[in-house]
Amino acid sequence: MCSRNIKKLRVLLESFGDYVRIAIIGYGKMGHEIERLAKVRGIDVAAIIDPNGKGAYGEINKESLANADVAIDFSTPNSVVDNVRKVASLGKNMVVGTTGWYNSINETKDIVRESGIGFIYSPNFSIGVNLFFKIVEESSKFFDKVREYDVYVHESHHNQKLDSPSGTAKVIGDIILKNIKRKNKLVFDKLDRKISPEELHIVSLRAGYIPGTHVVGFDGEADTVELKHIARSRAGFAVGAVMAAEWINGKRGFYTIQDFISDLIGK
Repeated sequence: MCSRNIKKLRVLLESFGDYVRIAIIGYGKMGHEIERLAKVRGIDVAAIIDPNGKGAYGEINKESLANADVAIDFSTPNSVVDNVRKVASLGKNMVVGTTGWYNSINETKDIVRESGIGFIYSPNFSIGVNLFFKIVEESSKFFDKVREYDVYVHESHHNQKLDSPSGTAKVIGDIILKNIKRKNKLVFDKLDRKISPEELHIVSLRAGYIPGTHVVGFDGEADTVELKHIARSRAGFAVGAVMAAEWINGKRGFYTIQDFISDLIGK
């Protein structure tokens, strides 16, 4: 889209009150990809905030968020809650795609409720992954009725990923536990024993440049059914995060990506 058409689109969106300006918190690989795709969609990147980012604001404050409607956080697990607190104190809505901070969910909910901002988070903002979650949910309901099939999950990622298992794998595990009644416990560690029938084993692999890959399998004596999602690039995550920023703009309350996806597909 040429710059002239982008400017026209901005004017049109602003006239309807749906135009969103974003601030990016964390200017690593995901931050760069969000910046690129936001510009493709005709969205202003009002600020980039990263103490180590060249030309970026060093911290979240009134000045750095002055021209932003929604902040998108892809920073580090240890900084998320403090970032939420600062963004909320300035009355800005927020999208959080950082993983590994979920022990602080309740504290974050309190901050969101007390401040009155809109907040949406996900361990994975890929639209494809979240549709994959829906497929896993429906498939689990089918196999719940057929006890002859067991279920497993394995995920693989590149050797630079910081957490294991992935947040996405944990979400998949929770979906399966919710919908297959004979499973009630997730196991992430190595097993030096026979697995119990009620346990769901989630296995992780980290090596080389493997793209984010998640597999759910339903295994019976005669055959196996596998569902697989492979993330070929960061673009899917970035597009989903930007779309979530557009969606959360003007809203209040604490949301997950499933609220957005349900609204998107009308279900």
